[in-house]
Amino acid sequence: MNYPKFSVQWLQFIVMVMVLSISENSCSAGRFDIPRLSPTRGTLILEQPDIVSSASVSEDLRTFYYPQTLDHFNYKPESYSTFQQRYVMNFKYWGGANASAPILAYLGAEAPLDGDLAVIGFLNDNAIRFNALLVYIEHRYYGKSIPFGSREEAFKNASTLGYFNSVQAIADYAEIIMHIKKKLHAFYSPVIVIGGSYGGMLASWFRLKYPHVALGAVASSAPVLYFDKITPSGAYFSVVTKDFREVSETCYQTIRKSWSEIDKIASQPHGLSILSTKFKTCNPLTDSSELKNALTKMYASAAQYNQPPRYPVTVVCGGIDGSEKLDILSKIFAGIVAFRGNRSCYINQPTNQSETTVGWRWQTCSEMVIPIGIGNNTMFQPDPFDLNSFIQQCMSYYGVPPRPHWVTSYYGGHDIKLILQRFGSNIIFSNGLRDPYSRGGVLENISESILAVYTVNGSHCLDILPEKKTDPEWLIRQRSIVVKIIKRWMAKYYADLRLALIKQ
Repeated sequence: MNYPKFSVQWLQFIVMVMVLSISENSCSAGRFDIPRLSPTRGTLILEQPDIVSSASVSEDLRTFYYPQTLDHFNYKPESYSTFQQRYVMNFKYWGGANASAPILAYLGAEAPLDGDLAVIGFLNDNAIRFNALLVYIEHRYYGKSIPFGSREEAFKNASTLGYFNSVQAIADYAEIIMHIKKKLHAFYSPVIVIGGSYGGMLASWFRLKYPHVALGAVASSAPVLYFDKITPSGAYFSVVTKDFREVSETCYQTIRKSWSEIDKIASQPHGLSILSTKFKTCNPLTDSSELKNALTKMYASAAQYNQPPRYPVTVVCGGIDGSEKLDILSKIFAGIVAFRGNRSCYINQPTNQSETTVGWRWQTCSEMVIPIGIGNNTMFQPDPFDLNSFIQQCMSYYGVPPRPHWVTSYYGGHDIKLILQRFGSNIIFSNGLRDPYSRGGVLENISESILAVYTVNGSHCLDILPEKKTDPEWLIRQRSIVVKIIKRWMAKYYADLRLALIKQ
């Protein structure tokens, strides 16, 4: 069998592309670059290198490929085409099919599976507790799970990209999980699906759409309510602002004042050259928006992944507040250096984009229309989400418009508490309130088995990262609650199973 390899260089590339880059297609009429939904976004390399270095991929992992159906929902001849979809399994702690031992299945999201194998710790940490088989499934169109024979052909146009959506993805997961259970004769092994961020949304939706396949779902940092005006569009950057202001009022004030200072210098003769020199940009700035977008992304990333023990927001503010004698923009630059470390240059605009960048752009231009904008009363300049502008941008890329109402039409979301308590069950929505995306998450219990577990200090997907001895008590408690809930689901399942088998 082939063994997957984790590449630190690959994650470093994702860091450079996703965190430092500036969207070359951003527009002043509205935000086009919706923040990625990712458990790590590659920032662990910079913020928690100890996790990456200690989370080497297990030698017990075995890689398989399944001949996946291209189109699950049509009966045209081309729908029956297949592609090789990658999934990985770890049998080390599994109690076996005869014991109906459980299966923990991680649903891959908008990135190759390789990085998740190293830094998603929830499955591996709990494998021995549940005597579980571990399964990791890669999302179609990412990594090695590419239809049409090549990435170039798969991303050729809207016709080939039309099979690239969450509905097809969760159908993929259902097929692979049922294939695994049949192959291993594990017909009565209960399945718990786990996902983080976009993958967390997939996990919750999977449980709703395929309750016969998964007993339950753990949806970490899943903003399932950040669609179709359910959550205010400015909520994300309101939380970013709150995170910074709670750390330091002076840091918050400096950032808030910096935007007009950037505009002031940019309007002067040779102003962009002055800003390029001051911020040591890797390439000369052609517009002040490049600098402002990069700073906005940095602050958002620091808040979204504000993880212990480093706490990036505190690091940024430490740099900004460190020298009272500096002018405002020198303080801002000091914050960049504190966060990024000493480099020859900052704020790069790479010419090559990762498959994640390209893939996520398609996903947000089709169904994942998360209307994030910047409202008033934040530390940023107002930049409201403009749906018409967003549609025009997507049309210029692909020739087809996004469907901003599709997610709520297919999966639901409006009046979620009233509706889901009537038919849904066994979903854990786990969040950290320092995560800007938490405002679009489920933060109240919906029923006795659709539960919200959150921590005030938690950040994006922190709960499914590897356990460490230095973890704060509140994080340990959050994970413990999630495990206890899963045990309760399984106990009831096994009791029901025994009764069913006796009656047979």
